[in-house]
Amino acid sequence: MGGVARHRLATAVAQAGGFGVLGMVREPVDRLREEVKALRTAGIESFGVNLIPAATEPTLLEQQVEACLELAVPWMVLFWDVDTSLVRRLKAAGLGVIHQVGGHDDALAAVEAGADILIAQGLEAGGHVRGEMTTFSLLTELVPWSPVPVVASGGIAEGRGLAAALALGAQGVSVGSAFLATREAHAHDHHKRRVVTARGDDTVHTRLFNRNWHESAPVRVLKNRVTRGEYDDLKARGISDIIGEQDGQPIYLFSTDSPLADATGELDDMALYAGQACGAIHQVDGAAERINQLVNEARQAIVQLQSP
Repeated sequence: MGGVARHRLATAVAQAGGFGVLGMVREPVDRLREEVKALRTAGIESFGVNLIPAATEPTLLEQQVEACLELAVPWMVLFWDVDTSLVRRLKAAGLGVIHQVGGHDDALAAVEAGADILIAQGLEAGGHVRGEMTTFSLLTELVPWSPVPVVASGGIAEGRGLAAALALGAQGVSVGSAFLATREAHAHDHHKRRVVTARGDDTVHTRLFNRNWHESAPVRVLKNRVTRGEYDDLKARGISDIIGEQDGQPIYLFSTDSPLADATGELDDMALYAGQACGAIHQVDGAAERINQLVNEARQAIVQLQSP
């Protein structure tokens, strides 16, 4: 949720009873500081800051980490390769660490490093996808083994998915696409509209969006001209033209940048992240409405299962 989950979304989620996370992956340090300050000004003290160490230039990463330590951020949410030294450094400073993983090896490394909570990300998830198992299959494997709480992520956008994850032993769910399609999300309206009109089979698991990522990693996005192969000749020749701008920076074809609120240019050619559960998202709501819907649907599903 880098760029999309800024303080407006994290605040709304937290005020509605969820756990707000600031998506600060590769963001300038000044913006990280401003976002944390805005969250605290709104009265939110329990929250997380999401970084992806492997995908961040080392100098910037160090500046981000130092800022989080200085600001006494209570929780860090990490993803991709497990940076054992970083996890231990954060723990030694008194921060809680949540680590998103895509399989058993990463889960083992995260636990051994000292992570307090695991997010089990399944293949259905939108954005960068680490693992190759479905969410519920991964839960079935990790929950009985893990010495720390496990949270489910991927393919969950309504209450029945939440109830199913709880039934498999998850302690909660980490939701992306359903929060992207909210009024408070910093995503562009075009991205939000595409999500609410999409079905699960409108998403694609692809490695085409890798221009500014440290490796050719898979992402799940909505189909567009890039995924349909209309730019394959440019890809083969290593040509990546500027197709837009946001936050005062250019956006290149095949980059991992999704269109944010101020984006201009060829918006539909950008990485339009969405998970396979997007077919359950039918309109742009407030984050609080989304949480209430998830919780109420989950309660109804559990009651129905308990009925004779």
